[in-house]
Amino acid sequence: MKPRLGQHFLIDQHILERIVRYADLNISDTVLEIGGGNGILTRKLAEVAGHVVTIELDRDLADRLTLMTRDTNVVVIQGDALKVELPYFNKIVANLPYQISSEITFKLLGAGFEYAVLMYQLEFAKRMLAAPGTADYSRLSVTAQYHANIEMLEIVPPSAFKPQPRVRSAILKLTPREAPYQVNDLDFFNGLLKAVFGQRRKMLKNSITAAAPMLGIPIGNISRLEENVLRRRPETLTPQELAGLSNIIMDGT
Repeated sequence: MKPRLGQHFLIDQHILERIVRYADLNISDTVLEIGGGNGILTRKLAEVAGHVVTIELDRDLADRLTLMTRDTNVVVIQGDALKVELPYFNKIVANLPYQISSEITFKLLGAGFEYAVLMYQLEFAKRMLAAPGTADYSRLSVTAQYHANIEMLEIVPPSAFKPQPRVRSAILKLTPREAPYQVNDLDFFNGLLKAVFGQRRKMLKNSITAAAPMLGIPIGNISRLEENVLRRRPETLTPQELAGLSNIIMDGT
């Protein structure tokens, strides 16, 4: 079966079995799967969970999944996971379509669940996990870690998929939790992060000043920030420090 929408189907049985074990499923769980594909993972999830809801964009694959799982505890939704209304679930297990990794992750984090076991492209996973001062530290690192505790479970080689991708993958566990620091205006904070990490080689003073009109920041508010902080680049600041900058700027608007 040749994928038409960029899917790489996970076929390694040992990795599939470990994914299910990582999720620690039982009969009381309703599992959401994004991208049911050829149904290999779907069937394994159905063996241990009470209910499985799988969302598949490809209509032909969704039809095959529906036939394959008829009279089972699986519900197949044909549609775009970024657009459909998500049903009830308490856990997520998925080999995510890599082209929507960021968008679907933040949609899911806004939905509420116990935890998720998700497959990502390795480079994307590294950015989610990155610490300040490292090459991979980015807006994604800050925003993902604000919403959830993120754990690397294992790295997956291209040979585990058919067709084989050109990159390695990684299985992460995301556990939503209370935010570890205070953000007074999350929308503004996200806009500020986009502005400063979009010009990550510039000092904060320059990138914030350039973004001030777009963010609705009076130029005078920038002068309220400490000069030694404004001379730093964004990748050198912790998420807490970046949140503090956001709060200080917003307090003066």
